Amino acid sequence: MPVRLFSVIAMLSLAVFGAHAQEKWQSLLSDNFEFNDFSKDSGLFYKMNKEQAKGVVRFQSDVVKSGKQALELSVVPSCAVSGTECSERAEVWEKPDILAPYDRPLWYAFSFRLGDPIPQEDHRLVMAQWKREILKGADGNYSPFLALRLSRGRLIATVVSDEATYAPKGVSPRLNRCLEHESPAAAPDAHRQVRATVAMEAGLEVAAQELPGCATNIRTISRGGEWPKASSGWIDYVFMVKPDPAGNGRIEIAANGKWVATVEGAIGHRGPGLDKTQYFKFGPYRAGRPDKWTLYYDNFRRSGSCIDVASQALCASMAAAQKSN
Repeated sequence: MPVRLFSVIAMLSLAVFGAHAQEKWQSLLSDNFEFNDFSKDSGLFYKMNKEQAKGVVRFQSDVVKSGKQALELSVVPSCAVSGTECSERAEVWEKPDILAPYDRPLWYAFSFRLGDPIPQEDHRLVMAQWKREILKGADGNYSPFLALRLSRGRLIATVVSDEATYAPKGVSPRLNRCLEHESPAAAPDAHRQVRATVAMEAGLEVAAQELPGCATNIRTISRGGEWPKASSGWIDYVFMVKPDPAGNGRIEIAANGKWVATVEGAIGHRGPGLDKTQYFKFGPYRAGRPDKWTLYYDNFRRSGSCIDVASQALCASMAAAQKSN
């Protein structure tokens, strides 16, 4: 084969390969949990490690949103002593070969239900989280840039950044509360991380007031939809995530077909030891506790396109708002 022709074929092959590689993280992934294992089209797996060894995974038909089955994930007591230094998890992860670049937007949808009894304590209780991948051997103490949590028996969503600007309350002009669109936040931790609360169930207003400050560059814009109650049964969530600690991050939150909020600004991390990809995992995660905790999931979808995971009307309203900004 002539060298020139060989070169042309090689270049075309690389172009096709590159296109396929780009499509892999953008393409639709889904799982309705109808079989007794994760679908080959889901990109999901249960990660076996010490923290997850006693987690319980069941493809069951007793508690279902749609179809014949849903996924049940539970944690049972596994820590020698109760405390914050031990973790109990039963989380489902995205496979490494389908992870998206950290700065690209991704759309997620899933149905979710808390099992009874719903924990009522103020404790580390996480049901879904998005993180930046950490390089092997690096300090792994980075919080999720977006997390669905339970606080005092009610649902909240938090956003974290190590580039957030924090302002304490009690100082003018934030004597008693944050300014418009600023997010109530905890003070920076030892890793410069600021955790802001960007959505909360009714009844947690006092908890928000207890937060000592505000994330001035993590802005939350209400879109009118109601943030659901933990006790409301099945909830259909849609999230668009686009982290950017430099300040151009954006998160869209919808629940039960209604647009709840837009979060924009400094979202995520750029500290040492971080890789170039983002990942999602869901399932119960807590510090040690003496009881069982159960969650249910159904109808998982992930895509680079809104229309693959949400209704046309919801996608159109979000797109129109972005264009007007």
